[in-house]
Amino acid sequence: MTDPDEPAAPERGRRPPRLLLHVGLFLATFLTTTAAGSLFVHGQLGGGVGWEAILPISDGLSYSLPLMLILLSHELGHYLVARWHGVDASLPYFIPLPPSFGLGTMGAVIGMRDVTSDRRKLMDIGAAGPLAGLAVAIPVICYGLAHSKIGPLVPGGQQEGNSILYALLKRAVTGAWLPDGHRDVFLHPTAWAGWAGLLVTMINLIPIGQLDGGHVAAAYFGNRYNQFAARLHRLLPLGAIGVFFWVMHLARVEAGAGWDQAIGLSIAAGAALPWLVWYLLIRVVRRLSGGVNHPPVAEEPLPRSRRALFWLMVLVFVGVFMPVPFRATFVGGVQPQPPSPPTAAAQP
Repeated sequence: MTDPDEPAAPERGRRPPRLLLHVGLFLATFLTTTAAGSLFVHGQLGGGVGWEAILPISDGLSYSLPLMLILLSHELGHYLVARWHGVDASLPYFIPLPPSFGLGTMGAVIGMRDVTSDRRKLMDIGAAGPLAGLAVAIPVICYGLAHSKIGPLVPGGQQEGNSILYALLKRAVTGAWLPDGHRDVFLHPTAWAGWAGLLVTMINLIPIGQLDGGHVAAAYFGNRYNQFAARLHRLLPLGAIGVFFWVMHLARVEAGAGWDQAIGLSIAAGAALPWLVWYLLIRVVRRLSGGVNHPPVAEEPLPRSRRALFWLMVLVFVGVFMPVPFRATFVGGVQPQPPSPPTAAAQP
């Protein structure tokens, strides 16, 4: 993700690197993701357990190492292309998150002192991160799926979101379209890291504000993009409502004769929550950016090669889009327990 961290000032020179801050955040995020991976391996993620459940923390390296590589590749894609175009960009700022929250990180950002108004450069910078991260995430997922097991859906599990690309990768590796209503793949920690990379790519490509998708859309549509982004932002709560009712339907089908409306409402609300969180976060970022979705861009038209790059990014976004990023399952009407990450059939 790219995010301006200072107001525009064309006469300033390059910012001095804050190496201690970058290294400190990287190490902190490596620690929290390794701890999250250890909880995943021990079947304790999200269970509100004590720190002793993390030990030995080295068990989480099979998750944290590939995830950090995906995030680093994503941000270096932005950074290297920005520097190649002469745009002042910082090294990545990694964002740690308490391991019990799930992924152990909220991802990473680079800072750009002045978001370039050159639409060609903006397109290149915005697209470079998702493409670089995806180039690492896909082989990571394939390796992880090859070391994962397939089993029946379990009561009270957590099911990771599905997308066109993820479903195709599962089909290519396992030979089955999963989940099929009865079984799914039980994720190896490395597969979970690859899936998290797809989720990060999807979030960044939402064409709103100054997410990567916002940069790409602003480069393609020009300054009229701001009106489109404002309308799309207002639709996010409606997306949450749609997810809520869809997951209520899925939970009712899974529960069968054991249907319990209170549990179904809880599952559906949890599945819809991410869209509301993203709505609020984007609103906060826009307010911090002076109330605009994206700084103005030049009026020069994009060359044909960058228009083609835009449609490639649209294809990538469609491929990784997860309407329901994650949700609890309701198999047999048993009340969901805290997430049991090793069961992918069940799931920054």
